[in-house]
Amino acid sequence: MADTSKFHTHIEIKDTTPPPPTLAPPAAWPFSSELVETTTPATSTLQDQRIPFFRSRSRHRIGEDTWVISVFVILHIVAFFATMFVNDCWTNSHHDCALKVFGRLSFQPLSENPLVGPSASTLDEMGALRRKLLTQYHQTWRLFTSPCLHAGAIHLVINLSCVIFIGVHLEQEFGSLRIGLVYILSAFVGTLVAAVFVQNRPTVSSSGALCGLLGAMLSMLIRNWKVYTNKFAALAFLFVISTINFILGLLPYVDNFSNVGGFISGFLLGFVLFFSPQVTKVAQNKGGLFEYGDKGSVKLKLKQKLESPILRSVSLLLFGLILAGCLLAVLRGVNMNQYCRWCQYVDCVPVNWWSCKDKGTYCETMVNDAQLTLTCMSNGNFRVFPFANISQSRLNDLCSLLCS
Repeated sequence: MADTSKFHTHIEIKDTTPPPPTLAPPAAWPFSSELVETTTPATSTLQDQRIPFFRSRSRHRIGEDTWVISVFVILHIVAFFATMFVNDCWTNSHHDCALKVFGRLSFQPLSENPLVGPSASTLDEMGALRRKLLTQYHQTWRLFTSPCLHAGAIHLVINLSCVIFIGVHLEQEFGSLRIGLVYILSAFVGTLVAAVFVQNRPTVSSSGALCGLLGAMLSMLIRNWKVYTNKFAALAFLFVISTINFILGLLPYVDNFSNVGGFISGFLLGFVLFFSPQVTKVAQNKGGLFEYGDKGSVKLKLKQKLESPILRSVSLLLFGLILAGCLLAVLRGVNMNQYCRWCQYVDCVPVNWWSCKDKGTYCETMVNDAQLTLTCMSNGNFRVFPFANISQSRLNDLCSLLCS
């Protein structure tokens, strides 16, 4: 009987699948209102991701054109030069001007306009707010022209300097569309608030847009309080700029109520527009017969899922109510000064150079030997001018100065 040989073959199959690659830490989100947390080692902590408030985290966006702020700045400058051209102090005021070297573009005397700018009648002609023109003549188009005007060169320089510094920073962080919306809506709502408080003297509301940017920056700071390292320095900066604009609003022809309305509007719009959800990298392991490597998946935090829509919805609702309420009040000719007697001092401080009382001015004119004598009937003040050919609008300006 032949021996039977048995052969046993053992084949060992090795797993040649390469190990999964190590996940790199996710890049920072391009908006500064976000913070990305990862499951990487302790070196990537919250402290490592904190940044200075006035330094953009999206450096690749620094080089982008900030065209929206540039357009607004150019618009304000053109409007101011057009205002001074129409003012023509050299002719209308018979050479009684400040900085006469500018000729037609020279300014009214400082006793008439301490902000180095045009006359009251010129501001009326260019589209400033005045109660009589809004309620009796229904010139609602002034709601769109008043935000473009400045009371004087000092007002223009301070306002545009702040707009450039703050607006460029915000536009680099959040883009032109959102900054443009905040700027325009804050300016419009600020003008509506000014219109329900305006008295029978011309005022401009161009500072409302700047205060809207300040309010939006404050809401951004509050929303991302843990992200920034120099929070109190940023708060101090906002306080100083807001205080300067409030003081300017106490001077003639600048409306402080537009600053208040613009700031509140910008603060609410900042919560609506300056928000991007936080994300978290979560490592997932699937057990069982087969093991998979860690896979990064992006999850919205439960807190952001609940908080963000509520915060944005409430802010948008409040803004809509303010906009609708102010617009309705303006169209119906509501005068809030009748319900709030002390509110006039928010917009004006009574001093020897001007009055805060909303009262009519009446003057008596007398012409003798090419001289004009103007006498205020309320206080008896008078002034003799070495000319008699004067327009009615300029006569009203001089009468207001005598009676104040």
